[in-house]
Amino acid sequence: METLGSARLDVRRMQVLRAVVDHGSVSAAATALGYTPSAVSQQVAALERETGTALLERVGRGVRPTAAGLLLAGHAAVIDRQVAEAGAALADLRAGCSGSLTVRYFATAGASLVAPAVAAFRREHPGVRLDLGMTDPEDPLTEVLDGRADLAVVVRPRDAPHPGLRLVHLRDDPYRAVLPAGHRLAAKRVLDLADLADEPWVGAEPEGPCRAAVLGACDAAGFRPSVAVDTEDYATAQGFVAAGLGVALVPVLGLAHRHPGVTVRRVRSPEPVRALHAAVREGAWGQPVLAALVAALRAAARQ
Repeated sequence: METLGSARLDVRRMQVLRAVVDHGSVSAAATALGYTPSAVSQQVAALERETGTALLERVGRGVRPTAAGLLLAGHAAVIDRQVAEAGAALADLRAGCSGSLTVRYFATAGASLVAPAVAAFRREHPGVRLDLGMTDPEDPLTEVLDGRADLAVVVRPRDAPHPGLRLVHLRDDPYRAVLPAGHRLAAKRVLDLADLADEPWVGAEPEGPCRAAVLGACDAAGFRPSVAVDTEDYATAQGFVAAGLGVALVPVLGLAHRHPGVTVRRVRSPEPVRALHAAVREGAWGQPVLAALVAALRAAARQ
């Protein structure tokens, strides 16, 4: 039902009236609609009762619209056009040609993973608007769960349960030992993690899953690191290491800009690793544009 003025109007009856106006007679409108002439007349009569005014007047063997009839027929044409536009817009959305996505990420993933993925996505889906921004490092999944973000790139252990979310693994990001240039351990190409047990440490990770991955690996190697300086930032941590204040573990993605005063070595037994995922609400999974962005992220992660 549609409301026009004080009358409540049946849209279907308005479309019947429009057919009569367009075709100039009840019988021609009935043929076009696949109705009987009697059914068309009944629909127009019911609409006249709803509006309280005559909509058609007889002219010879045909009919012509009154001013009210022309008015309603014009509105029926607008409704038809709007329905067609809505159908086309929905088809574009389902095909991934339009719409919008809100994406959240953390700094190192933004530079090395999200940026190339977004560039590739925009080449294939130029009509989709992207809202890109940094996520809350303490609780990066809240915006996705609340529906304020469609996707977030996060660090989470593999196979960790997250009710209401689907986590798509993008890549593993192994940690490297960062040593002062000339450090006694720099002569080794690969370090056992336990080699760092007695060293002062420069903390590079904030509280959260990244720090948990580092501490979990240290626990497995049989020690707890002694943190001399806590920076919560990879670039700053490298500066403190270069100054000789300790050693650090930094993930590969965090070493894109390496300090000239440090030496970087692989670590084993065990090798600390953080797992990067794309987090999406279960209810949104399967949307074409969202699936295309996840695919672009996975492709960027492989490269």
